Amino acid sequence: MGSASNGSDASTKPLKFLIYGRTGWIGGLLGRLCESQGIEYVYGSGRLENRSQLASDIVSSAPTHVFNAAGVTGRPNVDWCESHKVETIRANVVGTLTLADVCRERGLVLVNYATGCIFEYDESHPLGSGVGFKEEDSPNFTGSFYSKTKAMVEELLKNYENVCTLRVRMPISSDLTNPRNFITKIARYDKVVNIPNSMTILDELLPISIEMAKRNLTGIWNFTNPGVVSHNEILEMYRDYIDPSFSWKNFTLDEQAKVIVAPRSNNELDTVKIKNEFPELLPIKESLIRYVFEPNKKTSKA
Repeated sequence: MGSASNGSDASTKPLKFLIYGRTGWIGGLLGRLCESQGIEYVYGSGRLENRSQLASDIVSSAPTHVFNAAGVTGRPNVDWCESHKVETIRANVVGTLTLADVCRERGLVLVNYATGCIFEYDESHPLGSGVGFKEEDSPNFTGSFYSKTKAMVEELLKNYENVCTLRVRMPISSDLTNPRNFITKIARYDKVVNIPNSMTILDELLPISIEMAKRNLTGIWNFTNPGVVSHNEILEMYRDYIDPSFSWKNFTLDEQAKVIVAPRSNNELDTVKIKNEFPELLPIKESLIRYVFEPNKKTSKA
């Protein structure tokens, strides 16, 4: 396997990606990106927790890199995981570890779409301070079972030198019809909390993840746009660009707690590492305008 930066493997052999998560949002977008970039790809058919199925996927497709966009986030939201704990462990822990292990045996880099919802603002990282959690920080949020399993698996994956862990947060895309899209979700809620958070604009960051694979980058990466944006700021943009008649109501975390089963993570992630590797990465509000709101613009005001 080439070292982290020289990408020697990638240059000698045409790229071929094996992607898990065909029916998922990120998995589907990845396939379309490969098509637009002329990268050969195939979707894995094996269950992540079934080692022999994964091995046969790899033998039959002979990939240069493996991407994991599978796993359980819960439908309609992470509260599902609270009442389906074994299913959540099977997909998010057993499955992810099995895939990492099978890839390591075969000298393959695994790009794993993980989560940054494993932190919450604390005394050393106060809300509004601009001090974000770094890649090497240990998770401090285990309020939901989903986040708890994700924190466990991240800790274990640190030991796999072939894994690139991408901490995605509150993913957003230009497809405002997608129910998984953070903007679409909060636009449909009766009430929203108003807290600044780090978020991931998929239209900008997913192509970067392909570039990371080409460079054979590994380790943990905060996979969000620099800076934070609040729920209200996003909904104001939505109103200004998409629907001038749109309105919303806020409620407090205490009020929110009464209608959700598990607490939600709110945090800012430090993006120095990814910005050093990809200096062109836009700050979150600029990225929102360029990739999401401008392409969907329906008003003349904006």
